[in-house]
Amino acid sequence: MQAVVLAAGKGTRLRPLTEDKPKGMVEVAGKPILTHCFDQLVDLGADKLVVVVGYKKEVIIQHYDDEYRGVPITYTHQREQKGLAHALLTVEDHIDEDFMLMLGDNIFNANLGDVVKRQREDRADAAFLVEEVEWDNASRYGVCVTNDYGEITEVIEKPEEPPSNLVMTGFYTFTPAIFHACHLVQPSNRNEYEISEAIDLLIRSGRTIDAIRIDGWRMDIGYPEDRDEAEKRLKQLAE
Repeated sequence: MQAVVLAAGKGTRLRPLTEDKPKGMVEVAGKPILTHCFDQLVDLGADKLVVVVGYKKEVIIQHYDDEYRGVPITYTHQREQKGLAHALLTVEDHIDEDFMLMLGDNIFNANLGDVVKRQREDRADAAFLVEEVEWDNASRYGVCVTNDYGEITEVIEKPEEPPSNLVMTGFYTFTPAIFHACHLVQPSNRNEYEISEAIDLLIRSGRTIDAIRIDGWRMDIGYPEDRDEAEKRLKQLAE
């Protein structure tokens, strides 16, 4: 299965760690965040990595070159950070089958393989790793509503009044149908092309999307203290 990693962001909230490097190159437990991502994707069976770069892209390209652990890497350039759906469209010409999507600022110790397995069963058009968060924090995320079968029936990006505390994490699997949906997305009130809107369009077109609840943990490395917490957890695993 092919894999896409989104790594174009500036990481402004991570400064000063990102003054001279993109967010994905910030080290956690002695390795860049992207190395953690690539290792997990290769272990999951990725036979091609497509990496979306932007801010200080040359740092990523020089570090990894054109392959990682024998898996070829293709780079695409998101010139302006206009949202995840916008970033995803930069890889459209390089993906011709079901694929994994990972946000390049997340570190996981979780059941990612369950998401890939569900996608390969051909029962669903997409599958996401989701987790429950505190209700007070749900409005910071893409919130999912599910039915009794664990299928996602609605996704709402950063709602003021969340209908659920089940939120998307940074790991997904899709068929190429997601690209058509991304083309139809209109800018949000943040003037971004949201991946949640593309997903909602898939749902409304009758596609089946399954929610896989997280077993383990993930850290979204948004602030220096997130990096410190992820490093602490990884060191505990290594002991």
